[in-house]
Amino acid sequence: MDEIEKKDERKMFLFMTVVLFPVLSVAIVGGYGFMVWISQLLMGPPGT
Repeated sequence: MDEIEKKDERKMFLFMTVVLFPVLSVAIVGGYGFMVWISQLLMGPPGT
């Protein structure tokens, strides 16, 4: 039973580091950039 849990834990760690975290970081940065782009379309560029 303990060996199966270690295998599952290793698989989950690899999935998180190889797939989940890169996808989440791209989605967060892309979402922020999209939000800034839309806000500049609606309110104009920053500045005086």
